[in-house]
Amino acid sequence: MKLYYSPGACSMASHIVLNELGGKFDIAKLDFATRKTDGGEDFSVVNPKGAVPALRMENGEVLTEGAVILQYICDHAGNTALMPKAGTPERYREMEWLNWIAADLHKAFSPLFNKPYAEKAREFVIANIERRLGHLDKHLATHDYLMGKTFTAADAYCFTILSWSKPTNVDLSKFKNVVAYMARVGDRPSVQKTLKSEGLAA
Repeated sequence: MKLYYSPGACSMASHIVLNELGGKFDIAKLDFATRKTDGGEDFSVVNPKGAVPALRMENGEVLTEGAVILQYICDHAGNTALMPKAGTPERYREMEWLNWIAADLHKAFSPLFNKPYAEKAREFVIANIERRLGHLDKHLATHDYLMGKTFTAADAYCFTILSWSKPTNVDLSKFKNVVAYMARVGDRPSVQKTLKSEGLAA
């Protein structure tokens, strides 16, 4: 299994989960400027969509889309703590969170990485993000993690997107439960290992 990633990108969620599971896997760092990996692969061939994460599975095929990759990784490992068993109500609840993160939270942050657009529309974009943070903060007032008391793959994805608050200068301080959640998830050994591996922590 090989994960194609870019430091700090949404691929970090898959990287965290792979480290959480503790199995063997390879990583390939993408240089977006050259569209090449650190191993010399042409990423446009690996994933014509051009985005990370991409996961080369054991059969050689490449899987894309972060929320789907997270489910595949956990299912392949047989880990029902990080991803509940398919067909159970809990699985659909975690899929609900994965889809919300992908469609709402992730996409709300994305415009801030387009600097010309962000300068003109920052106030609107921040308000849009804060509405979503308000929803999350309310949920986290009574939950340690998205699914309750236990860390899951959805938390790896949520942490990754929320970590974008630093490079985009989004102030999380008014959302005290979100801040506490970020500290809680950030302290996990798998998260620290991933941050160091991607050159984002000493």
